[in-house]
This record gives sequence, structure tokens and C-alpha cells, in this order.
Amino acid sequence: MPQESLSIKTPGQAFLVGLTGGIGCGKTTVAKLFREHDITIIDADQIAREVVAAGSPALKKIEEKFGPEILQKDGSLDRQKLRDIIFNDDRAKKWLESLLHPLIRKQMLQRGKAAKSPYVIFMIPLLIESLEAYSFLDRILVIDAPLELQIQRVKERDQTSRETIQKIIRTQVSRAERLKRADDVIDNSKDLKHLKHQVDQLHTKYSQ
Repeated sequence: MPQESLSIKTPGQAFLVGLTGGIGCGKTTVAKLFREHDITIIDADQIAREVVAAGSPALKKIEEKFGPEILQKDGSLDRQKLRDIIFNDDRAKKWLESLLHPLIRKQMLQRGKAAKSPYVIFMIPLLIESLEAYSFLDRILVIDAPLELQIQRVKERDQTSRETIQKIIRTQVSRAERLKRADDVIDNSKDLKHLKHQVDQLHTKYSQ
């Protein structure tokens, strides 16, 4: 579990922060603001796409498990088809997680060790749901926003129905549980200026 003190960072060692939040809370926007401070951002979703790239060993195992129809014509993964499968099959979801999570975690750690910034942000959407897998983190930063604002943002961004968004939110850990696990919280319910001010404050804190 994350430590309450920020003093565990040793000289020359990057401080590791896990950034998370529910859908539509603004994780990507906050990550960009940290990047403006020249902080290394490691995106779990990006790495997840890389480990199942066409021709990869992981994709081969997925094809063996779910059949060749899980691939698109160019040999890449049909992500929507895979999402539909695991969304309705807990056993398939657990199998996929057991395959991909160790690969993703290994890549994240390697990139974190190679980072030159005073601290590293690991952007992990489902961090709270899989805390044990990320015990190497020093701090958990939660981006928070009211439920209705989450729904509004996702509708505008993805042109997705309210019903679909609510279904996705129900599959994620509750807002209360996320906040309970947080070491630090950024409130993303106001304007960009308010958001940037909070990021600037945390940058100072994490750089100490």
C-alpha cells in the first residue's frame, strides 16, 4: 500500500505516483498538465495496446483462446469484439487480466526505472480495482468529479448513450471507495485554471 510520507524517496530514485479516476474524470487532461512540468507519464492503456500488437506472443494466446474471429483483417486485435466478450464473461475477463497484467506491469516498471524526472506518473484507469498488482507505487492520486459531470463529459466526448456510460461506471469501483484509497485528490469539477493550480501544488509536493 502507498506510504503516508513522501520521505521514502531516496537520492537519485524517482518517486512513483499512480494516477487514476473514473471514466470522464479528466485523467488525460491532468496527465498533460503534469507533462508540462517535464514529468514522465507512463500510460497503462498505451502499454496495453503495445503488448497485444499484431504478431505479439500475447495476441497469439488471445487468438488461441477466443478464435481467429477475434482478429481484424490486418491481423490486429478487434478490441471492440474482445470488450464485448469480457464485458459479459467474468471468467474470460479474469483469464485476460492474468495474461496481460504481468506484461503491462513489467513494461511500466522498466520505463519507470529509466525515467529521468524527479517523480513518475503512472496513469492507470483501474488502479483501485487491482491495487495488489501495483504495490510498487509510493502514492495514489485520484482525479475526482461528480457523477453527473462524468456522464456529461463522456457523452460529449464519445457520443455515447447515458445508459452505456452508466453501465461502464457500474463496472468500476465506486467513487467513495476510490476516494477512500487516495493519498491525494484533484478536484476536476471546475475550470482549467482551478485544475492547473492543483497540479502545480502537487508538482511542488512530489518534487521535494
